[in-house]
Amino acid sequence: MGDDPRRLPAGVKVPSPSGERGGAVIVHRGGSHQSKVLHAFARTVVRPALALYPTSGPFSAGRHAVELVARVQPRSRAVRVRHVKHGHWDGELVRPRGVRPGTEAVVYFHGGGFLFCGTATHRKVVEQIALRTGLPVLSVNYRQHGRGTVRESVADGLDAVLWMLSHGYDPHRLVVAGDSAGGHVAFAVAMALRDRGIPLAGLVGLSPWLDFDNTVRITTPNATRESYLPSRRLDRIAQLVTGQPILEPSLSPVNGNLRGLPPTLLICSTDEVLRHDSELAAARLETAGVPVELHGWEGQVHAFPVLAGVLPEGTAALALACAFIREQVGRPHLRAVGDVAV
Repeated sequence: MGDDPRRLPAGVKVPSPSGERGGAVIVHRGGSHQSKVLHAFARTVVRPALALYPTSGPFSAGRHAVELVARVQPRSRAVRVRHVKHGHWDGELVRPRGVRPGTEAVVYFHGGGFLFCGTATHRKVVEQIALRTGLPVLSVNYRQHGRGTVRESVADGLDAVLWMLSHGYDPHRLVVAGDSAGGHVAFAVAMALRDRGIPLAGLVGLSPWLDFDNTVRITTPNATRESYLPSRRLDRIAQLVTGQPILEPSLSPVNGNLRGLPPTLLICSTDEVLRHDSELAAARLETAGVPVELHGWEGQVHAFPVLAGVLPEGTAALALACAFIREQVGRPHLRAVGDVAV
């Protein structure tokens, strides 16, 4: 996309190739040993598997095994977890131990293409956000394909935030965040709340999937650079999860009215195909008068901040996101607690 960011020093802004003003990405160096190993594994194993895996039929249900296996992960002893069930969604309210409760919070929506993953697969990143910010984080299991369409996913996300507000959390001190499909949910929920006259403190998208139109995205160099997302299957997946046989522009948050959204932080890999979505969103947010920053890390897989603690670049990106969250909720000097240091 434009100049190769891998040849640029950290912190340089690379103009967006979207054709719209704004959307420049602040590039951070990558290339740790861990990220190179993961990138090679994703290219040689994960991407071919995802390209062939059936999205429908009896074998497609195997995708839920990822969430089942993830449930065996040990929990951090530095957090307390409350299991929540409300309406069509359930979730985990994760709180750092030893932190006095307040009215600030984060609501997090997991990724997975609206097809799979859940609170278990994203347990570690949610724990780290709670520990690095010192805030409670509600991790939401929203309806996905098989139980509903994207509209139902967003409806569950909206209901989850309203549940938090009904339990005493202040919308002016609440940030919504998500990765990949969860980033889509976070954006759509923030827009729905704005339409209800409920402003939020902030919005964080980690490699968010914000545009269901694959037409331009598939022509970018990152369509072939992408480490594991099956770029050319995104059309079919979009049709599947939206329930629409043809493209419905109104279902893509980047096509909606973005005015009045809260300050926004976008983070992506400079090499992933969904970089297009972050750049397009950043450009349109800037045009709409929304404070926005877009940061990209070199040589990373899609949604790499979810792997904070495993990838140095993921840890750095998540630290940036947590600093943003603390700033937006009005607690910039909150210190990390428990077993995470910042």
